[in-house]
Amino acid sequence: MTNRHHAGHPHPHGTDPDEPVQGDRSLLAVLGPGLVTGAADDDPSGIGTYSQVGAQFGYSLAWAMLFGFPLLASIQAICARIGATTGRGIAHNLKRHYSPWVLRMVVALLVVANVINIGADLGAMAAALHLLIPVPIAAFTVVFALVSIAAEVLLPYNRYANVLKWTTLSLFAYPLVLFVAHVPWPEVARGVLLPSFSFDHDHAMGLVAMFGTTISPYLFFWQSGQEVEEQRRRHTKPLHVSPRRYVTSELRRIRTDTLVGMGISNLTAQAIVIATAATLHVHGITQITSADQAASALRPVAGDFAFALFALGIIGTGLLAVPVLAGSAAYVISEAFGWTEGLDRPAREARAFYGTIALATLGGLLINFMPIDPMTALYWSAVVNGLLAPPVMVVTMLIARNKAIMGNLVIGRGLMIGGWLSTAVMAAVALLFLFA
Repeated sequence: MTNRHHAGHPHPHGTDPDEPVQGDRSLLAVLGPGLVTGAADDDPSGIGTYSQVGAQFGYSLAWAMLFGFPLLASIQAICARIGATTGRGIAHNLKRHYSPWVLRMVVALLVVANVINIGADLGAMAAALHLLIPVPIAAFTVVFALVSIAAEVLLPYNRYANVLKWTTLSLFAYPLVLFVAHVPWPEVARGVLLPSFSFDHDHAMGLVAMFGTTISPYLFFWQSGQEVEEQRRRHTKPLHVSPRRYVTSELRRIRTDTLVGMGISNLTAQAIVIATAATLHVHGITQITSADQAASALRPVAGDFAFALFALGIIGTGLLAVPVLAGSAAYVISEAFGWTEGLDRPAREARAFYGTIALATLGGLLINFMPIDPMTALYWSAVVNGLLAPPVMVVTMLIARNKAIMGNLVIGRGLMIGGWLSTAVMAAVALLFLFA
């Protein structure tokens, strides 16, 4: 196996080991953790949620995606800055500076939610491929699980990071669907730009589903952990001990990476809502229970090409999301227990970390062979994520404003306002979920 750590390579900083190399700052080079995190946000279970919203409500809730973009971008940028500034993930900072019971609660709830989500995504990917190739769904489910584990464990980190980056291209399947569907753009513009809301149970649950799917705790831990990975890959130091010029450059990179990644994620989700509203809703198809059902329903009303694009998009986003879900569970558990962690580590150095990835993925696989209704499992995963997000976001904001942790790089007023607003919205979403 290729050694991911590259410990024997010369230090890339040249004659001054304290001065990090700026390197290639083309857009493609800048994009990384934020892009992958944003793309993983549109996983197959999320696609199912956005499809249901479009099918049930048409364009009337499309404004929620535009409203949610700055909230998502703010909290993810904060998570990225925590990882880059401290050189540690969120869970590690929780362990060092806050009560142990907070960390234990976060670890337990996150792992449960992630395993259920992995199971739902594996099942959706297999069902989508079954629509294209008539092979038993169970066989496809096993294959996807094993491929996901093998990619994370066996590929060197540099190669694996590039695989994840290029896998995000699968998201473009959904905007393409709009070109083969008859979309009434003036009506879409009204739905996106003019918020409307009916205060009834169905609309409340639709709004909760959209925000709960878009702003998910596993994304916080993944992007923070990936920033730490990137520092090890480039042999650079945490920002709180780096030269000012390099800090400025890195904060700019994080901002660009996060804005682009979350922007692509948001536009993709919006495209799914619009596509299903323009095809399924207008034909009276208002109930969608899964991503593969959305693909099947598209076929008779939008044609084979739209159907195939939608199905392939489910598979591509699943191949991206399942490793992210398993990886975020591994990060949080390893940081909590002080295990050696990181996708840049060879398996022999981080057995527990990679073992957690494998167990989380296999746990999700097992759900598909148990007498559990997948939609019921996904519902409870959404419940856990919805209840977990607000307290995790509160602690994340406290970390980001704590000078004992962040030094002079505590977040500024703009990010602070965006982060607390995002936290307040998710708290309101959790309350709606419980009492609507």
